[in-house]
Amino acid sequence: MAHARFPSSGLGARKGLEGPFTFVGGRTLYYDPKEGQYWDPWTDFYLSHEEMNVVHSYMIERLRA
Repeated sequence: MAHARFPSSGLGARKGLEGPFTFVGGRTLYYDPKEGQYWDPWTDFYLSHEEMNVVHSYMIERLRA
């Protein structure tokens, strides 16, 4: 399932969350310290640890290139 990506220009600080963090590929996420997970404001879902591993792996691959 594909999700639309929108510019992160309208994203700002949110109470109780850390971020926003914009990752390689344009994905913008917030970290919720209470949940211990990253939250995607466009889908209103938390990312699983497996999904964050994919995001981190993609980021590392891009940095090495």
